[in-house]
This record gives sequence, structure tokens and C-alpha cells, in this order.
Amino acid sequence: MKNVIKFGTDGWRGVIAKDFTFENINLVSLATAEQFLEDLKNDKKLTNNVFIGYDRRFLGKEFATRVGSILSQKGLTVSLYNQDVPTPMVSYDVKKHSAVGGIVITASHNPPEFSGFKIKRPSGSSSEKSYTDRIEAALDKVDIKSLEIPDKSNIKIIEPSKDYINYIKKTIDLEKLKTLNETVIVDSMHGTGGNYIEELLSGGKLKVKTLRGNIDVNFGGINPEPMMPQLTPLSKEVVKSKALMGLATDGDADRVGAMDEKGEYINTHKILAILLYYLVEKKKLSGGVVVTFSQSVLVKKMAKYYGRKLYEVPIGFKYIADLMLKDDILIGGEEANGIGSKLHYIPERDGIFNSVLLLEAINSFGLKPGQLIEKLHSEFGSFFYDRIDVHIPSSTLGKEFVEIVKSSPPKTINDLNVKDVQTLDGTKLIFEDESWLLFRASGTEPLLRIYSEGKTKDNVNKMLEFGESLFKEKMSALV
Repeated sequence: MKNVIKFGTDGWRGVIAKDFTFENINLVSLATAEQFLEDLKNDKKLTNNVFIGYDRRFLGKEFATRVGSILSQKGLTVSLYNQDVPTPMVSYDVKKHSAVGGIVITASHNPPEFSGFKIKRPSGSSSEKSYTDRIEAALDKVDIKSLEIPDKSNIKIIEPSKDYINYIKKTIDLEKLKTLNETVIVDSMHGTGGNYIEELLSGGKLKVKTLRGNIDVNFGGINPEPMMPQLTPLSKEVVKSKALMGLATDGDADRVGAMDEKGEYINTHKILAILLYYLVEKKKLSGGVVVTFSQSVLVKKMAKYYGRKLYEVPIGFKYIADLMLKDDILIGGEEANGIGSKLHYIPERDGIFNSVLLLEAINSFGLKPGQLIEKLHSEFGSFFYDRIDVHIPSSTLGKEFVEIVKSSPPKTINDLNVKDVQTLDGTKLIFEDESWLLFRASGTEPLLRIYSEGKTKDNVNKMLEFGESLFKEKMSALV
């Protein structure tokens, strides 16, 4: 079963009771423990502490306890949270305490039947590929027969981190936000975001209401990803309550989603643009801008206008985090709702922090969210974006299709000529009017992701329709 443990974009994920089993948890925990012990030998500044968290999925606490038992048996000092916690909280505690690492049992925004194993490095960031490659290689060497019956007595049970919450309070002017005579709707999507945002913003004129803050291991039958159509309940409630905006977090609260005052979805490209605008225009902060391969032309134009160095990296926040650790980075964002900035203590995504920061950013300009987006479009250009996910039998099939498009790309789509073909992560067709169409196999699920951005919504829809029909045409020959 060792071959099913493969680390993707952010951690190893698998279907509970099929791939994600206690047997495989034993294996990956032993391999990770050996790597942590090696890290301690190479860096004397690190403590042998390991923080372990888990989300609200089925058997999350039990899987996390098993991991903690194995790591403590190997001589590591384990701190296990007494309840589900946001992934960014674990990252924060790891860095603050100079821990050798952290582990979060979570499948983030994946469907309910999945669970996952995320590794956090001493910086608080996700583990880089070279690191997880070493752990994968060690799976064939671990002596599973030497594993004794796990002893839970060496695990320290801790409460959710007050340090993490206090950092948000210290960094963002919550008291000013509380004076707003407005309503904000929060959608936690049954994830670990729970009532954190409401609690941070309560106590003033601002009215905050949380949707889906309760625990539901099935997430109401949806993927807990803060984008449409999953955020339809949030959209409806914003309109019904005449709210200023809606805010959302995913299954483990490291991603952010939003709705404007009309209940229209604010995608990650626009959230990143708003935050960049705020950090430059109002905060006057320095630093470059990092975008992943599927990010917006709008953000690139803004970076150029402000004279900021632009970095483009493969999809996955770990690539952004790597640059944040090395260079002066103001902000970085991926299409899948993950954003990090130099305001935060950790080089990592944080849906709770970014939700409150987004509200502060919008309030600073004295405009409604939709009005601020119109202002950005008037200054830097209008761009529309969408994505569809096509379920496929295996990720291998998706990769094969992406290679076919790479080797023989279409020359014209919807009367637009293909100007360039880029292959940083998947196959991206760039058109003469700056619009683009990207094909990429997911690194965490058996999905083919098709992304597009263009000057009109109609053009984007036509691009996506073409992309899906092209896949269906080629798939019969691949299966």
C-alpha cells in the first residue's frame, strides 16, 4: 500500500478507509518522524516540538491521535489540539515555538470522503517537494514491524492558540471595523473556520452572522471550497440581509472567498487585486508580487504599474511560500483562493486573517466591494475569469490530455489566434487579446481543471466550452 502515499500540491490525500487508512497513517507517520529527527540533527535552533491539528472530517481526531502517538514514541514532543483547528493556527504555533514541524490531518477543500496529511515546516509554510520526496522515499525503508501499540500518554493536549488570535487582533484594526454600521455574513462551510471571524468582529455596531459554522463531516454534501456554486447560500443571505459583503473560508480555513453587496462572487483574482491595491495605496508597503500560473492578467498589470517585481510560479501555494522566505514579497496568490502577504507572521495562506484583512481593505477606500472592483477595472482594465473541473478516471488521463494539447495546440479558438503556448504547469494557450485558456491535471484529485480569462464573460464561457469539448473528443482515444 506504500505506493498510494503520494504527496501532491499540498500534502498527501486519499479516500478514507480506501487509501487513507490507519495502516498508511502508521507508515507515513514513521517516515515523517524519521525526517523530523534528521532535521533536529541538522538545525540545533529547532525544538523537538511537533504540533498536530485536524479538521472536522470523519475520524480526523482519531487519525491525528495515531500520528501523535507514533511521533511521541519516536522521542518527539507532541502537542495535540483538543478540538479541530484552522490549519493556519497550526502553522502559526509551529513558527512561534521554533518547532521542528507540524502535521494537520485535513483534505482542505476536497470532497467529504477524503482526508489528508499536511506537513508544516519550521517557518510555518507547507513542505516543499524535495522534502516530501524524501519522506516518500523513506516509506520503503521504515520498519513497520517494530511499531509498538501506540501509547497516548506522551501526548500533550492543548487548547486552540490564543497567540494566533492575538496576532490578528494586533495586526488588523478590529476596533475600527466594529464601528461600521453594516452587516457582514460569514460562511464557514462547516469547516474549522467555525465562528472565529464572527468572534473577532463582534462587540460593536457591526452585525456579523455566521452560516454553516456547525460541524458536519459531510459538509452538507458539497466540497468545502469557497467558490461558486458552493457559496450559493452565502450569496442569497447577503442579498436577503442587505449586507455589505460576504466572507467565506474552506474546510480547514486557509482559503478565502467573498461576495459583494449584490451577492455576486468575488473571485480570488479580484480579492488579490483588492489586497494589493490596499497594501500599496494605503499601507505603502514594499515588495514584489507572486502569482501562480492560473492567476489573473489584472494582477500582473497592477504589479507592472506599481513597478513591483513580478514572479510567476507553478500552481500550489508552497511555491509562493518559498519565494516569501527568500525575497522581499509583498503579496502572493493562487487561483484556488489562497493568498499570503508580508502582513502575516507566516508565509502561508490564511482564510481567517485574509477575510478580516479584506474587510479592512474595502472599508479603507470608503466604497462598497462592487464599487471598488469597478474602480480597479477602470484603472487597470476589465478581465473576467472562470474555471470548470472535469471528473476523470485517473490523474494520469488528465496529464496525457495536457501533453496532447502541448504537442499539437489549436491555432485558433473562437476567432482568436493562439499567440503563445506556455507550459510552466499544464498547457496554457495565450491569445492575441491577452485572454488565455489553461488545461491542467489536479495535483490532489482525479480532475482535469480547465481555466480561462478574457475580456468578456461570453468569451470566457465559450473558451471553457471549447476546452471541455476538446477533452471529450480526445478522451475516447485515451481511455
